[in-house]
Amino acid sequence: MRKVIGIGETILDIIFKNGQPTAAVPGGSVFNGIISLGRLGVNVAIISETGNDRVGNLIIDFLKENGVDSSGVAQYHNGVSAISLAWLNDKNDAEYMFYKDYPAARLEVSWPSIEPDDIVMMGSYFVLNPVLRPKVRDFLDYARKNGALIYYDFNFRSSHKDEAIKIYADMLENLEYTDIVRGSVEDLYNLFGISDPDRIYKREIEFYCKNFLCTDAGGDIRLITPSVQKNFKVDKIETVSTIGAGDNFNAGVIYGLIKYDVRRDNLKEIDEQTWDKIIQCGKDLAANVCQTFDNSISKEFAEKYRFRV
Repeated sequence: MRKVIGIGETILDIIFKNGQPTAAVPGGSVFNGIISLGRLGVNVAIISETGNDRVGNLIIDFLKENGVDSSGVAQYHNGVSAISLAWLNDKNDAEYMFYKDYPAARLEVSWPSIEPDDIVMMGSYFVLNPVLRPKVRDFLDYARKNGALIYYDFNFRSSHKDEAIKIYADMLENLEYTDIVRGSVEDLYNLFGISDPDRIYKREIEFYCKNFLCTDAGGDIRLITPSVQKNFKVDKIETVSTIGAGDNFNAGVIYGLIKYDVRRDNLKEIDEQTWDKIIQCGKDLAANVCQTFDNSISKEFAEKYRFRV
């Protein structure tokens, strides 16, 4: 069975609605998608770090409960696990406050085994952080050498907007490793100062990575590849929380790549009909997660949705 390896942060999200704490859920942009893939029966592992404390132990237990290989998660002693406060507005979109206390030594882990056509999912500031960058680069070299298909989600928050120029070269280097990249219109604006996906593709992405997905909250999804350029409508739904919507769209796309047997060597040959089915998987998972306070798809949805391999 093909394996999916995520690399990204872990955090405990404490969710507030109407000024009151409503839920506390383990999370992280890549983490959320990996949990959903684990619930769908995919062979998954994660590379990350957390504290050797009650929150860290909760996160490790949560990974194991959802079928995720947690051997690549470093539990550090000189620091505490990261926590975020997520404040939901009247549209159930979140504004975040982060509390982090990391040790000097970071990401002290061994890489999991990677076979040809395994999928690596990476994203957010975690893979651009100057402190972690040498180890992230080492892992990406290892993943590419071993034939992995690499999926990159910009997920570049406004809180890092002032660092866009400083991390620009590393972001381009990530794109050089990448087979499929996704960004929201907000990510594009934070990184490049404009949010038009076609302009960004031509100006910033196409030279490095040929396959680009752009999402726009409840707006259209834009797909741009050398052979297919298409918009996909997003159905209107009643949301409980939009936390994890983009993360689970990523998980759905990766699930679709596995389900429809898309590999690195045939990625450029995907026709429009196959892309339609892959994008639908992304839409389905994103819609489900928006209907709960969880950061990942529900176990009940996963049981009905999963394919047998």
